[in-house]
Amino acid sequence: MSFLSQTLSRVKPSPTIAMTNLARELAAEGRDIISLSAGEPDFDTPAHIREAGKAAIDAGHTRYTAVDGIPELKRAVADKFRRENGLDYAPGQITVGTGGKQILYNALMATLNPGDEVIITAPYWVSYPDMVALGGGTPVIVTGSLENGYRITPEQLEAAITPKTKWVILNSPSNPTGAGYGEDHMRALTDVLLRHPQVWVLADDIYEHLVYDDFRFVTPAQIEPRLINRALTMNGVSKAYAMTGWRIGYGAGPVELIKAMANVQGQSTSNPCSISQYAALAALTGPQDYITESRAAFQRRRDLVVSGLNQCEGIDCPTPQGAFYVYPSIARLIGSRTPEGTVIADDRTFAMELLNATGVAVVFGEAFGLSPHFRISYAASDEQLSDAIARIRGFCGNLRQEPA
Repeated sequence: MSFLSQTLSRVKPSPTIAMTNLARELAAEGRDIISLSAGEPDFDTPAHIREAGKAAIDAGHTRYTAVDGIPELKRAVADKFRRENGLDYAPGQITVGTGGKQILYNALMATLNPGDEVIITAPYWVSYPDMVALGGGTPVIVTGSLENGYRITPEQLEAAITPKTKWVILNSPSNPTGAGYGEDHMRALTDVLLRHPQVWVLADDIYEHLVYDDFRFVTPAQIEPRLINRALTMNGVSKAYAMTGWRIGYGAGPVELIKAMANVQGQSTSNPCSISQYAALAALTGPQDYITESRAAFQRRRDLVVSGLNQCEGIDCPTPQGAFYVYPSIARLIGSRTPEGTVIADDRTFAMELLNATGVAVVFGEAFGLSPHFRISYAASDEQLSDAIARIRGFCGNLRQEPA
């Protein structure tokens, strides 16, 4: 009998973390590596937020707090939802966790029973299916095609819902594609959910502020207020304010759900870092200039990467509406060979051969539920991105379709 829990057989290690760690190991060995696999801003946390963290230490805010967040931060989160999303939540409907991932995890652990189904739109963030499996639920994957901007249709959603469906997870803008559901697309999906009162919606809005061109962000409960009593709206400070390491996420929903999530958190990590909570409070209530500045930088980088990749032989890269990822197709490269004779049989092989040959680390599309693609995070300097694109262009140009 194995010492380890059988639950672990249902989950896999994170491919994004694995590629990032591999890139770090190769760089430590002296390889010239450009890692475009990690999903975090490359900017420093804004100065006033850093100062708030230091001030919290000096003020002695270094003890346990309420399990799911200090009252001041909960009020600030409620104010944020009211101000930016038109959603009216009381502080008792707010929960604060150790990153957005814990908010999602707590919600699924608090609600899933064996046999419950959770609809996940693909391409998906790698952790969704595994968190559902850890909770004893069954992931139901609904795939959005490249032709439809990686978005699912209301017809697809309707067809996927069964009496066992408990949640639908919607991530807009999306990791890994950057695709966003605008008002019309989102309303079409919420119209479907209104016809199925047993289905809740989990909105992962972590990339809310990273949207480009004329795309307007919306969240499900904002578009359809009748869903507010069966919606969990999740967000956080990590992407919007370059605070990934501070580990603060938050969510809002019905009181019964929020209390259940607090029970899960109370028996696992307990409160998020007290110092990080005061820093997050400064992020939400202080100057917002950083968001505008970082958005402009990311949009410039997006345009650089999309243009460069579409000049690479065999790569087709759509323009995302938000986040800081692109998700190009390599369908035209499948079956080609490297100069050494390796067949590019799938996107995993493409990513590994690209890393070995050029030092550019990307994440293969299989990890996100849609192949043959790969994900690039353009949260890197313009110089690094230009260098990486040049290396990818050279790699693709050296591939040959003829047999060895």
